[in-house]
Amino acid sequence: MVTSDQRRRQLARDKYARQQQRRAEAQRKTKRRNTVIAASLAVVLAAGGAVYASVSLLGDDAKSTETEAASGEPKMAIEAKGTYDFALKTNEGDVTVSMDAAKTPRTVNSFKHLADKKYFDGTKCHRLTTAGIFVLQCGDPEGTGMGGPGYTIPDENLDALGKPGADGKVTYKAGTVAMANTGQPGTGGSQFFLVYKDSKLPPQYTPFGTIDAAGLKAVQKVGAAGVEGGQGDGAPKKPVTIEKATVSAK
Repeated sequence: MVTSDQRRRQLARDKYARQQQRRAEAQRKTKRRNTVIAASLAVVLAAGGAVYASVSLLGDDAKSTETEAASGEPKMAIEAKGTYDFALKTNEGDVTVSMDAAKTPRTVNSFKHLADKKYFDGTKCHRLTTAGIFVLQCGDPEGTGMGGPGYTIPDENLDALGKPGADGKVTYKAGTVAMANTGQPGTGGSQFFLVYKDSKLPPQYTPFGTIDAAGLKAVQKVGAAGVEGGQGDGAPKKPVTIEKATVSAK
């Protein structure tokens, strides 16, 4: 017998597959259009941006169009100036994240919406990074880094960590919780990362919470155990499952 939770997740997977198909088609059209423009102008452009292959916090949650994202984001249902606890009961210990809705109202609202629907319950933290940056990434119901809620939310609070240095980065201090994204603005979904040691990153990941002392110690133990296979980035050697997640007002 298929439970309602299994049915909900199957519907989410089907919806995500359709979104990816539309997204791929949009990318193909854009590529064809850009090729025509480039040929007609006979202009060759060289890209000089850095690629953060080993340190980007990417989660392929994005909707295919801004219109879809706007229509899918849950309506505001929290106190915009309130503070909330995002409580994660995991097999490696309890982690409580304090969130300030005055700074990141739409992010907090989204997490409240998802937690109330038990979206995070039974999900794995699929990625641990121990080189360059030090984070544990969670929030993907598929456990692959490709899953999302079927909508996106805008970036918020990006100037909270100060002015970037000469390298274009700011310090996400140990205990910070921030949104993962696709590398493009406004593409956060449900994936987030827990910083267990000071990490320098471009200021493009919404910092929306702070881990309590006990929770930080629990995450640090996971980080100390390392990554499967001894690499600097991948599935944590010590598996982490979010058994239950709740969001409540303080």
